[in-house]
Amino acid sequence: MIKLNRRGALALMGGTAASTLATPALAMNKKIKVGALRFTSHSGNFVAYERGYFADAGLDVEFEFFQAAQPMAVAIASGDIDYAVTAISGGLISLADKGAIKVIGGALKEEEGIDGQSYLISDASYQAGTKTLKDLDGKKYAVTQAGSSFHYMGAKMAAAEGISLSFTPLQKVGAIIGAMKSGQVDGWSIVPHIAKPLAAAGAWHVVGKVSDYIPDYQVTTVFTSADNAANERGMTESFLNGFSRGVDDYAAAMIDGTADQDVMVDLIHKYVYTDRPREKAAPSIINGTMRLAQNAALNIGSVQDQLSWFQSEGLVDADITLDTLVDSSYVETTGA
Repeated sequence: MIKLNRRGALALMGGTAASTLATPALAMNKKIKVGALRFTSHSGNFVAYERGYFADAGLDVEFEFFQAAQPMAVAIASGDIDYAVTAISGGLISLADKGAIKVIGGALKEEEGIDGQSYLISDASYQAGTKTLKDLDGKKYAVTQAGSSFHYMGAKMAAAEGISLSFTPLQKVGAIIGAMKSGQVDGWSIVPHIAKPLAAAGAWHVVGKVSDYIPDYQVTTVFTSADNAANERGMTESFLNGFSRGVDDYAAAMIDGTADQDVMVDLIHKYVYTDRPREKAAPSIINGTMRLAQNAALNIGSVQDQLSWFQSEGLVDADITLDTLVDSSYVETTGA
């Protein structure tokens, strides 16, 4: 098993309802670090911590917050954090190929009937006549990096529409928002808490749903180091158990309407949009609601589709198998 420091991991990245989980062997107050972004989609972890579900599972959790997904993958590979949630990217797959990380479960996913990620056209392009996704043919489509989930979403839509896109890497979501507002790029796709309010303000136009082009898309996954997956089974099961209880509470309040949404928004606001007063943060928290997989179930068919796309684009090695990326022994898998 390869043990990576932060520098080595960064080099690799640049190279290319109740839980039905098995009852975990309690980790006995085991101290772990969990990587997170301050997004509504990470609420499973926040709820599990605030309501004592991690503690019930024998874990003493400390959060480490990141500004983007890629540094979380590096931190997992280097052993600086133990568990995290992120989208599948070329960098993540490359780290798995080096024996550094494993996907062990599912988190955010597209589901019919629930607001999800949207395809957008900048207002400048829209006013100039780019009204539909097909009209984006030959135009600039924003991504963070080549091999990101944004790249995958744009490419899947372009293939379905029979168009060609000029993928434009801008590194950070904030930079993409600025480029969309100023008309420097023409199209993008993003989660609803960003898409909807800025569409209402006239910054861009929502012209399609990601779920129409990528049904049942497993947007983010739960992952850990390959060492934890192989050698810390009790701790890993404990983490997934606590996380899944948090997801159940989140879904009950934010999606299913069987628990108090206001109470849940108060809890999430401790971590998300903390720089805003609660009354201003609440709409964005609610707009960010998407389905998180119950019991961390993993859509293995979606993961395989993503892996195959990255390989077809030459972004990762062609001989990487699904088993290299995923340890499917922890949760139920679907879509095979």
